[in-house]
Amino acid sequence: MSTEVQQPGQGATAIATPALPPAATAIPTRRIGDLLLEARLITPRQLEEALAGQVTRRKRLGEILIEDRILDDVAVAAVLSVQLDAPLVDLRERPSEDAALRLVPEPDARRLSVVPLVLSGQMLVIATGDPANVAVLEEVMRLTGRPVDPLLALPSEINQAIRQRYRVGDLQAQVSAFATRRAAAAPIAATTGSVRAKELENLRNTPVVQIVNLLVAQGLRDRASDIHIEPQATRLRVRARIDGVLRDVADLPSEMAAGLVSRIKILAELNIVEKQRAQDGQFSIAIEGRTVDIRVATMRTNWGEKAVMRILDRERSVLQLSELGFPPGVERPYHELLYAPFGMVIVSGPTGTGKTTTLYASINELDRAALNVTTIEDPMEYTFENVNQTQVNVTAGITFASGLRAILRQDPDVILVGEMRDRETAEIAVQASLTGHLVLSSMHATDATSAVFRLLEMGIEPFLVAGSVTGVVAQRLIRRICRHCRIEIQPTMEESDVYAAAGITPPRVGYLGRGCTYCGGTGFLDRIGTYELLRVTPELRRLISTSAHYDEIREQAVADGMVPLRVDALGKAVAGVTTVAEALRSVVA
Repeated sequence: MSTEVQQPGQGATAIATPALPPAATAIPTRRIGDLLLEARLITPRQLEEALAGQVTRRKRLGEILIEDRILDDVAVAAVLSVQLDAPLVDLRERPSEDAALRLVPEPDARRLSVVPLVLSGQMLVIATGDPANVAVLEEVMRLTGRPVDPLLALPSEINQAIRQRYRVGDLQAQVSAFATRRAAAAPIAATTGSVRAKELENLRNTPVVQIVNLLVAQGLRDRASDIHIEPQATRLRVRARIDGVLRDVADLPSEMAAGLVSRIKILAELNIVEKQRAQDGQFSIAIEGRTVDIRVATMRTNWGEKAVMRILDRERSVLQLSELGFPPGVERPYHELLYAPFGMVIVSGPTGTGKTTTLYASINELDRAALNVTTIEDPMEYTFENVNQTQVNVTAGITFASGLRAILRQDPDVILVGEMRDRETAEIAVQASLTGHLVLSSMHATDATSAVFRLLEMGIEPFLVAGSVTGVVAQRLIRRICRHCRIEIQPTMEESDVYAAAGITPPRVGYLGRGCTYCGGTGFLDRIGTYELLRVTPELRRLISTSAHYDEIREQAVADGMVPLRVDALGKAVAGVTTVAEALRSVVA
């Protein structure tokens, strides 16, 4: 079977387009709901409710059952495979040929949610979540001019495969283009000197522009917080910090180092001639339909200039407090601190432990329509409705201290100070909390008790600290075990001893991730917070005001109900959220 279409510029010449595959034209002999009932995967009542939901939600039956957590995508795909008589392919084990990837550009693969796998003669084999979707198959055939053989795959695996496979192919293509242009530039440099310097620079660096864009785009897809461009003796190493850990993402020719770093410096409006002195800057870039802010830091190393790009995605959604991973003993008391009319609440932890995320979730919790919520931040990572936000700008004379003074003249109810870095800022924040304002801020400290002592070390009087601080949250981020490859294991004796030392009964079963395509072989996917909350009770206030020792204050906080960071982290290991090794790696205190 074929259809006749007229192509532009070809007059009345008829071109035969491929026929649809059998899976797209065959009428299923069994309904998916009947097959699910027969396999006892759902109950008649669940089927009835899901079918009723199809009318209002305008989604397929399988999608509704997955969204409502009645079935997982594996079970639905297995039944679809039977219904459509379409093989189910495991994309974790099935690679893609470069020739197949080149036929379907990445934007089209994403739009259609298909993964090109292999060319079998003239036939293009693809993976799709719905082999019976005629519109998708016709579009792929139109794009490629080839007949299509669709295989069934999990939608989540399709998205992951697109991210990984096109990244490698695009980078390789740009590296090849760089080598070609470099070879073409050699004779120009040898014969014309500086006369055609601009043409020479364009020849050499045009692929570099694309590579910078590709690295940022891939960093966004991989949820990376930072991208490191690191010159080595024989290569240019590119790493991304994903879930708090650096991973190698690309090895590029060492000859690309100077051009790549220069491109980043141009974007950040830095001095590209200055290569000895460290420089800082920032820029915004449009990637895949969204605007992303990038903070840049460069530094000279023995193999050349290194650059680090920190990704600030303002379009990401702000988490709710309930999504942060607060244990029950922290969430409710923390809510009470937020709804107090005055006082100071401090979020503490090392760099990169999610302090800003917690502060933003706290702001999101407040009734911003009825309160004057004002912030002074560096950087301003997210824009809120009904919040007055100000960015630190040292050049314009706007510091945390000066900004905080200005805020106090704006009739604020709640003040968010991005970070208390010096005595002046801390003094103003303390006075604000003592004069009827709720102050939220962050601080670099290893635990909740240390945050109190940081204020004392800044020169704040003990009685002022005791009277102003109402609570301190200390936190870390720990990696979650990948849900796609999690397996049960028997806890070791060493792990049992760690539990026992923390006062926790060792579990009979432990968990770890074997490593898969979803988690990049690490066994971990995404992160969750672990916390301790110090609430300033009357007894703690007495100890702080009399300059008691660190150990006395911490012991009293535990006696008053504070669960230490280590105990909370190990509790998440018991629950199967993380591993003992990851809990110990992330939590020092």
